[in-house]
Amino acid sequence: MPASPSTARAINDRLALRLLQQDGPLTATQLKALTGLSRPTVADLVDRLQDAGLVRVVGESGSDRRGPNARLYGIVADRAHLAALDVRTDSVAVVVADLLGVTLAEATLPIGSDTGTKPAVERAVAMLEHTARTAGTAPLHSVGIGAPGLIDPVTGELRNTAGLPAWHGGLVRELQRRLPATVLVENETNLAAVAEHRIGAAQDRDTFVLLWLGHGIGAAVMLDGKLRRGASGGAGEIGFLPVPGTSGVPSAVNCDGGFHSLVGSAAICALAADHGIEVSGPSVAGAQEQDPAAAFAVRAALHADDAEGGAFLEALAGRLALGAASVVSVIDPGCLVLAGEVGRAGGDALAARVEERLARMSPLRTEVRAGTLGGGAVLRGALFAARDAAQDALFGAGG
Repeated sequence: MPASPSTARAINDRLALRLLQQDGPLTATQLKALTGLSRPTVADLVDRLQDAGLVRVVGESGSDRRGPNARLYGIVADRAHLAALDVRTDSVAVVVADLLGVTLAEATLPIGSDTGTKPAVERAVAMLEHTARTAGTAPLHSVGIGAPGLIDPVTGELRNTAGLPAWHGGLVRELQRRLPATVLVENETNLAAVAEHRIGAAQDRDTFVLLWLGHGIGAAVMLDGKLRRGASGGAGEIGFLPVPGTSGVPSAVNCDGGFHSLVGSAAICALAADHGIEVSGPSVAGAQEQDPAAAFAVRAALHADDAEGGAFLEALAGRLALGAASVVSVIDPGCLVLAGEVGRAGGDALAARVEERLARMSPLRTEVRAGTLGGGAVLRGALFAARDAAQDALFGAGG
């Protein structure tokens, strides 16, 4: 059945808003060309969106810069604000942005292991509220949170997970209770995959696996442009994968003896020490103070003049390929992204070594790429989640 007039208008409005968000500002003529709609239909939808306070004239285009066809229309980006949080075991980072994703304010809060649950939650909430005020007076519409651990696929809540701080769950619940905004929580590695898919190394791939290499490890599965979380939300908990070369096998509550024991930050640092690679902190070009020690080790190996640097990278690539081969044999993603601080530090050199090792171990051809967003991928992904939620609400029929 053909769509009703009201449904057709809503579809056209959302299409125009998406184009303005992605490619704007645009003229009415450009909107007509991109949407395939008639000139009168575009004129009507532009009027509707202006009346709803969703778009406005932001300038003019064209040689004469006169007349209605020269007007440039853009999203009213300050209609509401968005927030993104990257919740780690020892810190919380926050970014507040407008509806176009432009960063307006940001902050980071270290949280020591001896900090109690209530003080940790209060400090993190206070930091978010202060950062939101610094960004401006627009209301906070949606908050995206990236956190380690399992997210219940039915309730969307962060599940209690052994080994993670108790304040993680408390922070999510307190934000949901205190804020008038929509609060969304997602596994950090899944959000990194969203970011690498939209603006990073996997923009041309709708099917890929992301391997997160930071302080810990994780994986995310993107199939046909959609995240696959699994029946319990645990798809990608690759740290628990049993692999050869460890001293034991993991348990249901501890990933020691699993893939984590081969390629977690501590394991990589130990491997570097065995090869005479000194981990000296952010003294190598491209290193960041907050990077895990393993990222420093990888960068130091890449800059080393002796054979030990290359031998270390070969050994690390072999370890990464062990876990990756299991994923590739089951999913056949065609592309593997080495993300996180360590993946970015290794760059093309490490990715090429892993790809070569995989080609020896698996008949399934798999391209291996280095992530481009580093540790910032989680915040970017959380911001995308918040922006998508805000657009679904604000850009829907009736605004």
